[in-house]
Amino acid sequence: MKAAVYERYGPAEVVNIREIGRPSIAPDEVLVEVRAATVTTADWRVRASAFPGGMWLMGRMIMGLFRPRHKVLGSEFAGRVVEAGSSVTRFAVGDEIFGFATKFGAHAEFLAVSGEGAIARKPEGLTFEQAAALPFGALTALVFLRDFAKVPPGSHVLVAGASGGVGVHAVQIAKHLGAEVSAVCSKANHELVTSLGADHVIDYRAEDFTRGGERYDLIFDTAGTTRFAQARKALKPQGVFLPLEFGIADAFSALAASISGGKKMTLNVSGDTREDIEIIADLVASGAIRPVIDRIYPFEDIREAYKRVESRHKTGSVVLKVTDGGV
Repeated sequence: MKAAVYERYGPAEVVNIREIGRPSIAPDEVLVEVRAATVTTADWRVRASAFPGGMWLMGRMIMGLFRPRHKVLGSEFAGRVVEAGSSVTRFAVGDEIFGFATKFGAHAEFLAVSGEGAIARKPEGLTFEQAAALPFGALTALVFLRDFAKVPPGSHVLVAGASGGVGVHAVQIAKHLGAEVSAVCSKANHELVTSLGADHVIDYRAEDFTRGGERYDLIFDTAGTTRFAQARKALKPQGVFLPLEFGIADAFSALAASISGGKKMTLNVSGDTREDIEIIADLVASGAIRPVIDRIYPFEDIREAYKRVESRHKTGSVVLKVTDGGV
């Protein structure tokens, strides 16, 4: 099978399309013919060893100190089940599914994933490319807003990086939870985030929301654009700053804020579960959320897809069209 392989950390050019062996499956796994996958910020950071905020050593220890431990990246995917292990009961051969590969590997024509993992049947009406654009951003936004921030109806939530891969889902899910939503993005994306449910839109090039007069119950920074020292100026007395990207210094700031009381910063890492991916599928089916695609690239152009992600100016997800079926 064809796969996008990288043997060393570095720029997009270290990734090459190669023929490698098709994965075998355990009794509790399914083999998926990958129709579409995405290149995420996480894929870029791992490939380039560009871990944020003093987390380089920890990142390398997890992902491979001297060379990559996972030579095929990619976590979001959509495709068709072509083989099911003997103990799998949720899915059968021919099922169209989408989900999250916790151990990477989606940048390939075939992928082995747990039958009890963060995978679900593809919502009707979505293309494979649209379904692949959902898991990472939607799951992250759901868990951060529902579980970590516990957003109540009527609260005022600001989403920084609102047009990014997580941000587009954060706007929709915050609105679904009953919040008043302010979205920070470039002027070019105002119409998009308004269509996703944002009540107010702030052009970050023209206005610094931390210096405005509005105060928020929650500031969810999905793109590493703001530090707590600045964000706290725009928080209500018991407000919370919730960054998606953080470093070692942020951990000390969060600890100090928790001791002093009042405005605080919460640091968390999202998990990915079967239950939550099924909730995402239900939210799509009900019309509460929808995927947003920046561009779709042929699998062979994965280097260009990486470069688009690294520009930090993508809108929604960067998608790869991996196969047309029948591989």
